[in-house]
Parts: sequence; structure tokens; C-alpha cells
Amino acid sequence: MRLAAVPVTSLAKVMFPNSGGPTMSRSKIVILTGAGISAESGVATFRDPDGVWAKFSLEDVATPEGFARDPAKVQDFYNMRRRQMDSVAPNAAHAALARLEREVQGDVLLVTQNIDDLHERAGSRKLIHMHGELGRALCQDCGASSAWAGDITVQSECPACGAKGKLRPDVVWFGEMPYRMEEIGEALTRCDLFLAIGTSGSVYPAAGFVEEARAAGALTIELNLKCAGSASRFDEQMEGPATQIVPAFVERILSGTG
Repeated sequence: MRLAAVPVTSLAKVMFPNSGGPTMSRSKIVILTGAGISAESGVATFRDPDGVWAKFSLEDVATPEGFARDPAKVQDFYNMRRRQMDSVAPNAAHAALARLEREVQGDVLLVTQNIDDLHERAGSRKLIHMHGELGRALCQDCGASSAWAGDITVQSECPACGAKGKLRPDVVWFGEMPYRMEEIGEALTRCDLFLAIGTSGSVYPAAGFVEEARAAGALTIELNLKCAGSASRFDEQMEGPATQIVPAFVERILSGTG
């Protein structure tokens, strides 16, 4: 269900300031994605009643304190989630955003709160994982971040320094600073169009991105399964499953129909 149609004139001014199609666009687009875009691929979400946190305590598996108390429990949790990635695949929403990056001759930056690799597997290249990645391990001795495909155990060695038993998932836990915030902030101050897709927008600093984009004069649009409660923060909203509304919205941008 669409809550508000995006006016043709609004999108046209942003996407096609000089002529009639995406090949002439010089627009700067920042896209923020959250758990909602991966949910239809079968990736468990944090806040759903039957999601990840229905079985695990946030304090136990997503904080530095929880890792200090019981590192084995935390490793088991993320090992389980890493193995889950073998059984899921990118969906139509991931593919649509990769297509947008390929076909619009503007500057598209995708910022995701998700720690899965579905955007990459769909073909997105200019991507920031602000909360880290399941497919990487962080050494607590040397600080190196390394690609990691299997389980992390107490016997695992850091590929960079060789330290044993010092690896943790390279994900941002509650109380830690998200990655590449300066780069994200700079992009927001320059963007013409800001899209928030599949995110509740309730946790800072990501919750403040829309205000930063609005302050820069950007058109701000939310695409979400449910947009209730955030209408005043966005210029326009579209409501529905990501696999339906994201491809349709991207098609409108690329076709120049607004």
C-alpha cells in the first residue's frame, strides 16, 4: 500500500536537473537500508516477536560486556548466523538497488545497518557496512579486520598477526561506535536524495540521518513495510513489502517517470 505518491516534479528536479533521463543525472543519492530489506530473504530480524532476540538476550550476545562474560556463547551465536547466510539469497529489493547504482550516472552510496552480505551478492559495489559484517573477524590484539568464512573458535588464529584466541566477530555491538561515520556524514551533507528502506529509524546515529539530509536540502523518502509514526520526518513515504515497492520505485527513477 502506498501512503503517499512521490510527485513527478519533486523526483524529476532531483534525478534529472538538466535533461530528460538518468544518463544526464548528476544527483547524489544516499540510501540507508535496515533489517526489513533482508527479512524477505529469510534473514531473522532483531525486533520481530519471532526474530533473533526472541531466543537470545541482547545484553548477552550484542554487547562488549556480554562477550567478556561468555565469549563462547557470543561466538556460537554469530557462528550460527554466519552459517545461516549459506541458505539465503538476495531478493528483488537488493537487486533493484544494485541496478540503480549501475544505471544512474549519479553518485549512489548505499549505507546498510545489516551485517549480512546480500547487497554485495546482488551486485552493489559502493557500500558501507556501518555495523560491520558477519563475514569478517576482528583481532583484539592487532586490530586487523580479516575476511572470515567459517566458525570463529578459541583456537582460531588472526591471519594478520597469528594471535590465537583473540578473534571476535567484526560487528558493532551496542555501546560501540558505528563504522565510517565521518564518510557517511560527508555524503549526507551533499546528497540530493535520501532513501530509508526497511529500517525502523529508532536507533541513533542512523535515526538522525534523515535530519542531516533534510538540512542539506535533500528530498527524503521512506520505503518500509510500515511507516507509521515517522511521517513528519520524511517528504514522502511508500509502504509495502520491500520486494515490491523498491523495484517499482527504482524503475520510476530509471524511466524518468517520477
